Amino acid sequence: MHTPILGAVVALILWTFAMWLWLYATRLPAIIKGGIVYDPNRPASEFMDRIPPRVRWKADNYNHLHEQPTIFYALAITLALLGAGGGLNATLAWAYVGLRVVHSLIQATVNKVEARFAVFVLASLVLFALAVRAALILFGGPSA
Repeated sequence: MHTPILGAVVALILWTFAMWLWLYATRLPAIIKGGIVYDPNRPASEFMDRIPPRVRWKADNYNHLHEQPTIFYALAITLALLGAGGGLNATLAWAYVGLRVVHSLIQATVNKVEARFAVFVLASLVLFALAVRAALILFGGPSA
């Protein structure tokens, strides 16, 4: 089954892998340059504290891409299975992906919390709208 909303799912998955690559492209050189050695007998936070903040931001964002977006994946696949993966739902899905990319870029480069939070709230509202639309379809409400 091909439905437009699945393109947004694959795009966010690919973006997550892009952040993964960026994470290691910055973390490994920082570890080598700083002579940082991981000690499994010490808390992981001690290891992370030795990595420069600008490098840690990429890892933080990579972790964030495994939190709220899991709801997006479930919703998008649910909408696709319900035959409602086109139109406004697909547009909202792509808006969510775009906002998550912007959120990543803010966090990974300048990490301005106010800007990041504003984008996060917008993305969350889009995700909430998708959830409401899926609920209306699934539970027989008005046509979404």
